[in-house]
Amino acid sequence: MQLDNQTLVSLRTGFQTLYQQGFDAAVARSQYERIATYVPSNDLRETYGWLKDDAKMREWLGPRMVKSLSENAYWVPNRSFEYTIGVSSKAIQFDKIGTYAPRFSMMGNAAARWPNELVFGALLAGFNSPCHDGQNFFDTDHPVGDGKGGMSTYANTDGGAGPAWFLMDVSKPIMPLVFQEAIKPRFVAKDKVTDSNVFSLDEFQYGVDAFGNGGYGLPQLCWGSRQPLTPESYAAARAAMGSFRNDAGTPLGITPNLLIVPPALESAGRKIVLSENTAQGATNEWEGTAEFMLCPWIVE
Repeated sequence: MQLDNQTLVSLRTGFQTLYQQGFDAAVARSQYERIATYVPSNDLRETYGWLKDDAKMREWLGPRMVKSLSENAYWVPNRSFEYTIGVSSKAIQFDKIGTYAPRFSMMGNAAARWPNELVFGALLAGFNSPCHDGQNFFDTDHPVGDGKGGMSTYANTDGGAGPAWFLMDVSKPIMPLVFQEAIKPRFVAKDKVTDSNVFSLDEFQYGVDAFGNGGYGLPQLCWGSRQPLTPESYAAARAAMGSFRNDAGTPLGITPNLLIVPPALESAGRKIVLSENTAQGATNEWEGTAEFMLCPWIVE
């Protein structure tokens, strides 16, 4: 096969088609949209201001009370990511490029997985990573007003040392996590015979790159636990989240509706929210109280 422009353009088109097929197949199995607010970014980083209390109508007596965004010095830097494949010029000349086809499909798969890895990676790291209030996203002493001019705290974790599982309220306009995207995954190529990689390495290079990150939304919307996943610990998480209040002391109206578990806890999670009966044959009171999500991105 000749290394002329027509051949190289045809190869690039074929490789990009394989990439797109792999991308589309993986996107269909994506899960991050269920728990993350999408934030388009046009900077090296984004700074987030959060309303200190939940949106709530009040009786209009006197002047309006203006709710201003509170800048809590929480910012999320965008990060660069790439995946690159080198194709030997000899493989092209001797028509041996068939072995590269699965690699380009996997490149597309990797690009589609990227948001999931960022968002669920942030979720899993939430036990040791700060959010907008300066505390770890999952912590036992998040600050909150007590409604009387003083301060109190709330917990959105009960600790533990086992596999992590998560209970969320994903019914609000703001999600528990953030997916921040500055540059979408894009297929690029250095495939001209005059490119330096051909001269130095005797290979043509094809890749994908992207620019973005995952971050944290409101910790009140998510409970993270490493305790054994039992009906009792599930009930305790629901009760705790349902009792969350804003700085004015008003209930936030949190109703957990999504249970996320790793493969190690699939059986336990299904028994709690999908089974009609308990192991003892009694009616399962927690059936249908939350959607079940088996998540391969939170394996430790």
